[in-house]
Amino acid sequence: MKTGSVQQPPMGQPAVSGGSMLTQVSSVLAVIILLILACGWLARRFGFAPRRSVRGQNDLKVSNSCQLGQRERVVIIDVEDARLVLGVTAQQITHLHTLPPRPPQDNSEPPAATADFRQVLQSLIKRPGKP
Repeated sequence: MKTGSVQQPPMGQPAVSGGSMLTQVSSVLAVIILLILACGWLARRFGFAPRRSVRGQNDLKVSNSCQLGQRERVVIIDVEDARLVLGVTAQQITHLHTLPPRPPQDNSEPPAATADFRQVLQSLIKRPGKP
């Protein structure tokens, strides 16, 4: 036997077993999935992701807000059957007044007529500077 030679695996066997390769791939995949979940949690925790609304709370909408001081403001909240005027401070929220609901907005005016393809093409062909 030679002391400086490196032994090669027999030709019939692979150099790396399939089990260890599967273990490596699955562990890397698990680390990637955990990293994605951690990034999602951090985004939600620090306010980068929008919060999901609970069913039935979609009827609540802040329609207007006015800053009165550093931590004081007046807020108008649209609810299903009324508009609430609330005073908001760092310590409490106070109901100031109830307004009637806004009338439904009537969008009876037709949308602006869009130019058809032929008109757009002609305007592009007849650009200034071209005869």
